[in-house]
Amino acid sequence: MNTAKMDILVGLQWGDEGKGKFIDHICPNYDIIARFNGGSNAGHTIFWNEKKVTLKQLPSGVFYSHVQNVIGTGTVVNPSQLRNEIEQLSLTYPKLIFKERLFISKKAHLVLPTDPYWDIYFENSDDYRTIGTTKNGIGCAYSNKTRRQGFRISDIFQTEFTNTIKKAIHFAYTELTEKGVEMIDFDSMMMKFLADIEFLKELSIIDTELFLNSSLNLGKRILAEGAQATMLDIDHGTYPFVTSSNTIASAACVSLGVSPSKVGEIFGVFKAYVTRVGDGPFPSELKDELEDELRTKGHEFGSNTGRPRRIGWLDLPALKYAVMLNGVTQLIMTKADVLNEMEVVQLCEHYEIDNKSQEIAAMDDTFSLALPKWKRFEGWKTNFSAISKEEELPKELLAYISFLTNQLQTPLNYLSIGPKREDIISLSEN
Repeated sequence: MNTAKMDILVGLQWGDEGKGKFIDHICPNYDIIARFNGGSNAGHTIFWNEKKVTLKQLPSGVFYSHVQNVIGTGTVVNPSQLRNEIEQLSLTYPKLIFKERLFISKKAHLVLPTDPYWDIYFENSDDYRTIGTTKNGIGCAYSNKTRRQGFRISDIFQTEFTNTIKKAIHFAYTELTEKGVEMIDFDSMMMKFLADIEFLKELSIIDTELFLNSSLNLGKRILAEGAQATMLDIDHGTYPFVTSSNTIASAACVSLGVSPSKVGEIFGVFKAYVTRVGDGPFPSELKDELEDELRTKGHEFGSNTGRPRRIGWLDLPALKYAVMLNGVTQLIMTKADVLNEMEVVQLCEHYEIDNKSQEIAAMDDTFSLALPKWKRFEGWKTNFSAISKEEELPKELLAYISFLTNQLQTPLNYLSIGPKREDIISLSEN
């Protein structure tokens, strides 16, 4: 039996590291791309045929005719947003045939049309914590799942589904109305939701665990695609300012139903600096004119929401923590070009907490007290559009990379130096 391995790709910071671009870069090497967490709150941006595309729920392999795409059990699926995404992609690329290559887990949970309204209520209420969600109802969907009150995609084929789901949505609708939340009228909400459910029924809804394991046994190569990133993990991130699912590499095994013994490479993607969206501690954050400069230069606005991202220098203690948690075997650094033309590039080398030095982040109550201690590097100035191989990179950037690989004890094998698909340099062992 020619059993293959499942590789995993995760973000190592607070998201928006450029995971979609790198997945697009290595897609030709895989037979299956499997999304293992999150919902429509996560956007992977890809440039395809010179057009910028944001994939919210669809796996990043949809553009490749040989790649099968899986939305795994650990995800939550919004039927309306998935339908919109599929229909929009089909309009933008009419020759792209991908629906027959899309498979959705029977066990994935549904996002109900009232779930986003709960997000709006919680974010606007003084009685609840405000964390800056995308208001896509993801947390409510995962909460329903955990409370065993959720609906799985397989439920849509049950005879009593329409009556059961209508009752559940009406109950939530009434509660929200009593709390003063403005919504569309109930009948319109149900009509739209049920129409989207009919669209969902036309897709391939299968036992993805069986499909993925059978594929590995046949020697097919699988890449598990993570959404959000390590520092937003529900258990290991900056709680409560996190997402509603597990984002680290080990979650891919749980979500997709693939044994850890079948895992191969673990790719970890990070920026040459760092960003985060929403509230929460951010030790290396910049709060001066440089923040605006890097935000504009790096186009650091949410791919789903358009919200401006907070900007900081690279946080090495947090990066060490992420590499450790995920067991990263290969590093990918993106957006080195955004720091181009700077006289000095800095990074947070360690924290100082209560007058004690800390080399690796700990996601506890002390994280918000961490004071960054900076290390300065000479900046690089070059024409990245003229660079196609490692030997042409500026020595200052190579020194920055060498320092990181020594500190992280993990090879940095790929470097993104621009927004286009071809703007990725393969690096030798460093």
